[in-house]
Amino acid sequence: MPEQPSALHELLEMADLTRPLAIRTAATLRLADHVAAGADGAASLARAADADADALRRLMNYLVAVGVFAEEPDGRYRLTELSDRLRDTHPDQTRSALDMDGGHGRADLCFVDLARAVRTGKATYAVRYGRPLWQDLSANPAWSESFDASMALKTAHAAPAIAAAYDWSLLRHLVDVGGGNGELLIALLKAHPTLTGTLFEQPLPAGAAAVRLARAGLGGRAEVIAGSFFDPLPIGDGYLLYDILHDWNDEDATRILHRCAEAAGETGPILVIEPTDLTDPFIAMVDLRMLVFFGGRQRDIHQIADLAAPTGLMITSVRQAGRLSVIEFHRAGGHA
Repeated sequence: MPEQPSALHELLEMADLTRPLAIRTAATLRLADHVAAGADGAASLARAADADADALRRLMNYLVAVGVFAEEPDGRYRLTELSDRLRDTHPDQTRSALDMDGGHGRADLCFVDLARAVRTGKATYAVRYGRPLWQDLSANPAWSESFDASMALKTAHAAPAIAAAYDWSLLRHLVDVGGGNGELLIALLKAHPTLTGTLFEQPLPAGAAAVRLARAGLGGRAEVIAGSFFDPLPIGDGYLLYDILHDWNDEDATRILHRCAEAAGETGPILVIEPTDLTDPFIAMVDLRMLVFFGGRQRDIHQIADLAAPTGLMITSVRQAGRLSVIEFHRAGGHA
């Protein structure tokens, strides 16, 4: 039976790359900011964006047609609710996440190589850019800062639920392993006044975290140490891995858990926070990002437990924090 035209149209619309790339181009060129600042005609907008006037007009024609921008009868552009979110000062920070000149938006372009990733089971970032994503970010502070800012915004949305999902005050000193620029540790320290912490990260985000902790007035309750979580970890009585394991393949994820188990000793808990519902469409999308960016993967509870088994860790509790699971591990036989 022939394909129904409506179904064919829906499929082609779902597969079309024009809309996402047009919106990302608007974000990269800061078009919403320029319109908001008064460059609301095609010629003035092209000058402000340092773009070809004819090509810019054609881009805006499309963005108006799909409702991202609006156009007045006299040819002046204005913001809609959608394009307002593309302003650099909007609290959602959508523009920086979509900016193809930034760390996160640049990484997203690897999705054009998704077929290669599916054929090989390996990340495509290094194929496109010449080196793995983490090395690329370490070599470029601007990309690292924008990538970390995008991750921090996601963390800020999740932090209240994480702070409430587990009694962090049971710990004296928490080591946030791979804690980015400190967004989650700041939230936990503020929510639990008796808690102290160490943030352990690569040098660039570690420097940003030290500044943020000091500005939050928490410098006396937290220290920042630069290093790799494949090496021995700082001393603490609890270890946190938030959105870390999904960046890595099974072998490397187990190595990270081994370092946590080694540092935590017989009684210290290891808290792994990851989304685990692989049937959730959003999590399924993130799973593909992990494949393309890092060669990593999202895992369900049982798969995460399997990663930990060779290290002698076993799950002692699972709590939900929105889409996230807060998975508590202890050494087998070491938890009272």
